[in-house]
Amino acid sequence: MSERRRAEIEAKKAKLEELKKQRIIRQNRGAGGTPDSRTDTPNIENRKKDLEDLVGRLIGETPGSSRRESAQQTPSSSMPGTPQLGVANLPGHSPSGRGSRLSDVGSGPGNTSGTDSLLDKTLLPRYIPDLVDLEQELFELPPKERVLYNKEIQTNAADSDEDTQGNEILLRLQLEKENAAERDRIAEEKELDAVSEQLDREIEREIRELSEEERASILAAPEFIDFVEQSTKFVQRVLSDPYDYTGDYTADTDGGVDDSEGKRVKRVCEFYDEHYTKNRSITDIDWSPKFPELSVASYNKNPAAINEPDGIVAVWNLRMLDRPEFVFHSQSDVLSVTFSPFHSNLVFGGTYSGQILLWDTRSKHLPVLKTPLSAAGHTHPVYAIRMVGTQNAHNLITTSTDGLVCSWLVDMLAQPQETLELIHTGHNKTGEVAITSLDFPDNETTTFWVGTEEGNVYQANRYDRAGSKAGLNQFDVYKGHFGPITGLHFHPLSGPVDFSDIFLTSSVDWTVKLWRAKSLQKPSSSANLIAPLYSFDEADDYVYDVRWHETHPAIFGTVDGTGKFDVWNLNSDTEVPAVSTSLPSGRAINKFRWDRKDGRRAALGGSDGRLYIYDIGDMAIPRETEWTDLQKTFAGMQSGSGGGGGQTNGTTGDDVRLLAGR
Repeated sequence: MSERRRAEIEAKKAKLEELKKQRIIRQNRGAGGTPDSRTDTPNIENRKKDLEDLVGRLIGETPGSSRRESAQQTPSSSMPGTPQLGVANLPGHSPSGRGSRLSDVGSGPGNTSGTDSLLDKTLLPRYIPDLVDLEQELFELPPKERVLYNKEIQTNAADSDEDTQGNEILLRLQLEKENAAERDRIAEEKELDAVSEQLDREIEREIRELSEEERASILAAPEFIDFVEQSTKFVQRVLSDPYDYTGDYTADTDGGVDDSEGKRVKRVCEFYDEHYTKNRSITDIDWSPKFPELSVASYNKNPAAINEPDGIVAVWNLRMLDRPEFVFHSQSDVLSVTFSPFHSNLVFGGTYSGQILLWDTRSKHLPVLKTPLSAAGHTHPVYAIRMVGTQNAHNLITTSTDGLVCSWLVDMLAQPQETLELIHTGHNKTGEVAITSLDFPDNETTTFWVGTEEGNVYQANRYDRAGSKAGLNQFDVYKGHFGPITGLHFHPLSGPVDFSDIFLTSSVDWTVKLWRAKSLQKPSSSANLIAPLYSFDEADDYVYDVRWHETHPAIFGTVDGTGKFDVWNLNSDTEVPAVSTSLPSGRAINKFRWDRKDGRRAALGGSDGRLYIYDIGDMAIPRETEWTDLQKTFAGMQSGSGGGGGQTNGTTGDDVRLLAGR
């Protein structure tokens, strides 16, 4: 404990010294100069005298002795002709050692000729170490004693009274020693605490507080804002993790099995942001093709906030429920939105003003590309937008309520690659077709179907093809609704049987109708009214959207103005939905989409600005016989209609047909 406290105190001292140095540097910098670098010049004579005293002490003389005298007493033995000097006799040694050999040089009478001349020279002192004999005692460790025990009972002999008293004295001394050590430890800790508190106070005084201008500049820095934005997203994703880390796997989970569990529609979560989506309605939604946890929703104008953008697009994350992952702005209400299936970071949107906007999740709130407001593009609201093609060759198809269809390249929105104006000559006042919905069959990029405000469905071609020209098919009219069409969706191409020529439509006439697209190989040469195969009249309000399931061939879903979400299974029942649920708010649901991964989740966009996520459970898993069962279901529809011209769940028509699959 004390070692750790000492280490902390040393660290605080180092920090305090560093702060003091920085303060001195700042003061000198503010004064316009550098720290005083003046140094005192040492006294050369004093240093020389100190050096001579040190040499004298080393050779065993007094500090006051002269250098010449010491030099005469210890001349160098390497000089020939020097007189013999006295050598200290070491204990236990004779003078015939190294010293005697050195003195033999020049001891003869013939070697004294150069002595007088050498004595006048200054000789350097030579240090002769004193050698001392030391005696060391060697200890031998005794061998390890082997203790042997016998089978007798081994007990300690009873302690005598004297031994007991001695033990008590030793115990008392030990306790006193421990108490003294404890008191010393407590006193040392108190001292360390006092030193630590003092250092903390000094550090607080040394730390410089930021001014208001410096603090404001740091908070407004783009790097700081990006750091806070990213780090808070990470924290919120972790906090929104639904996994139960405290789950008890030893608890008894055997209980009654609910037979309706597989058919129950469960609400997973809802997305709403008080700042961005308040007083707004969702106009369109879509799921990310790459990240199954991401969904995007477009919103219209907030009439109560004149300083906010008219339209926004929010990308929501199932791992972060409190706020959107990305928010994009628009100068007009965003009526349609879609993720790019070929670029996961691109989001396209169609607006009320007719502009087509492109946002990038790697960029900021504003669009990176947008179409100009000119006659070359759309000038009316864009309610339908689709991406068709392949990874290497794809186009963005958009339609507006003035009957204009445009094809755009993703990287060039300055002008459309091609335009197509849909005009029908049978209209009384104007030939324009007000398009409200659009869809392409799977594996089809040139022929598409559109739903209109008048309630009819038309087939159109982007290019001239055998037997038909580019533009609207003037002869084939899919007539069955009595109000504007709100949704149109073709059956996805999946499974062993091809139902891709079947599509569903929803309308404000409270109905959902099932259609079969007329074969493109046999175009009509005269007016031809095509009636729906079947009509679903279960709704009690406007039906705002309808979508086939992504993986189950017989399931589709509808949403209406009462906030009801119906899941239909044609192999189970064609009169009533298999599962029906209503939103708690009771507000209308404008749009919904199945997720692209496995279709278990459905995203519902409400008119209250909330995005609801529902899970339909095991209903999304199809059996192997679902495709053949759907063929039998259509056969039953035809037999109930009396062979072609009868009523099918409230629908009459002269051309009710059976779809048996291709």
